[in-house]
Amino acid sequence: MFRKAACVFPEKRRVNSAPHAPDQQDWLLPAEPRSAGDAPWPSPAGVHIMRLAGVAVNAVGDMAMREASEVETFDATAVNSARVRQPLYAARKKIFPKRAEGRFRRFKWIVMLITLGVYYLTPWIRWNRGAFAPDQGVLVDLANRRFYFFPIEIWPQEFYFVAGLLIMAGFGLFLLTSTVGRAWCGYTCPQTVWVDLFLVVERAIEGERNARIKLDAAPWSANKLFRRIAKHAIWLLIAVLTGGAWIFYFADAPTLARELATGQAAPVAYMTIAILTGTTYVFGGLMREQVCTYMCPWPRIQAAMLDENSLTVTYNDWRGEPRSRHAKKAAAAGQVIGDCVDCNACVAVCPMGIDIRDGQQLECITCALCIDACDNVMDKIGKERGLISYATLAEYESNRLLATAGGASAIDPRRVRDASGRLSDKVATFHLKKLLRPRNLIYFAAWSAVGLGLIYALLTRERLQVNVLADRNPQYVVLSDGAIRNGFTVKLLNMIPEPRTFTVTLENLPGADMNVVGMDHPAGRSFSVEVEPDKLKTLKVFVRQPHDSIAGPKQSFRFVVQDTASHESAQYDATFESPMEPVR
Repeated sequence: MFRKAACVFPEKRRVNSAPHAPDQQDWLLPAEPRSAGDAPWPSPAGVHIMRLAGVAVNAVGDMAMREASEVETFDATAVNSARVRQPLYAARKKIFPKRAEGRFRRFKWIVMLITLGVYYLTPWIRWNRGAFAPDQGVLVDLANRRFYFFPIEIWPQEFYFVAGLLIMAGFGLFLLTSTVGRAWCGYTCPQTVWVDLFLVVERAIEGERNARIKLDAAPWSANKLFRRIAKHAIWLLIAVLTGGAWIFYFADAPTLARELATGQAAPVAYMTIAILTGTTYVFGGLMREQVCTYMCPWPRIQAAMLDENSLTVTYNDWRGEPRSRHAKKAAAAGQVIGDCVDCNACVAVCPMGIDIRDGQQLECITCALCIDACDNVMDKIGKERGLISYATLAEYESNRLLATAGGASAIDPRRVRDASGRLSDKVATFHLKKLLRPRNLIYFAAWSAVGLGLIYALLTRERLQVNVLADRNPQYVVLSDGAIRNGFTVKLLNMIPEPRTFTVTLENLPGADMNVVGMDHPAGRSFSVEVEPDKLKTLKVFVRQPHDSIAGPKQSFRFVVQDTASHESAQYDATFESPMEPVR
């Protein structure tokens, strides 16, 4: 079999998931069929010269290039590898991600605890709104058509607040993606959070990666059956709690919990829990990464949100290639080698089953667990962290040009290091000032504008509203004394959870008075009425004007409503209808 040196043809890399024979030299690649357009094989003398050229530089980093035996190597296969991507849909291949350790994994633990805590505990938080309103901090009260969020109460006609929050969420997601890629997917997406939670249970019961693989391949036994039943039972319990927590947002949580336990809850509550239990169990436990790959549209949309200065999880092949598991042997043989020891640690920890060394892929959720895994390996072999890192396309391209002499040759990692063997000062790195670019500033400005607009609307909104509807049949009535009477339906809305007394006054209609059907008080230009908390009061009001005060067939006037305690007021402009000629 023909073999060729990786330093000569770095673009022809070995498929990382291919099995290795124990005596195989990993810095050499299996032969591939040659086509007519390929360059000729290098002569033995040429290979010998290239080997000699690499000896000096490899000797400088001898302390850093330790044997791969010092680094744990994983027999991990990227089941969703970009090299073997299926055309549309493929049956799921099981992924057994290894637990990662590092700063990004710790950050994910913190995010998971916060998000799960917020979701499960929020319905149980109490907020005192007085005797006339529910005391649940966050409540979607469908029966009374209210949404309560601590001190804020949203009515149906104020749905623009919810729409504004959704718009802010959209701009926020655009800003986040433009800045740090799919960080939403990798850290805070419910699918990611619950899959992480299910994996915690799986590891606790079945063990770490190798133990789970061994258990999955083993024949059925009492031990395997017990572990599988225990795992799925806990998954189902988590799913039930997830569905139950959701419905607690739509009713008083303690009351609903008692009704659920005693079988007295409404059937829709049990149905909702059943549906959410099923979806949580299937999505989080059985489908996992397939939800992100095949069901979620965001991986296909995100490309429009990225540019060359967006941070994404990147394998820096300009310092990692050509990769080798036996650095000293490769150096002795005159091979130019990179920092990657081909240990597959990045593949082993990936929950999506990809190999980040294949480049950016649809499945990558930028959870950065591969960064933690690779950083730990670099620490062990005495190399700088960052072989896999958050980097921008602009940085990557700049460093790749440096490693390839402006694109004129194959990658040579010696070009990115100085005489001491450390990374050169010419290597491009990320600076926070790169975040201050026009796209991000526009997204942030739009997000801030919507937020400030909502805050202004919230602070200046009226908690008293009045609406008036004039009678259309008849438009007016001529009384026996010649006076004209118009009928109006007046609706007074008290939008706070406490009773209020409103004074309704007639303005800009000379000589007119009014009386209210069902209220025992003399006709006059004003009257007072009490409105219950969070209620609408509907009144039938008759406005009467003497015939000698009528100024024309249509006269504009105003209903003014004022809270006697807070002096908050609202007004409504109406029209008084009269005959074309005054009645005598």
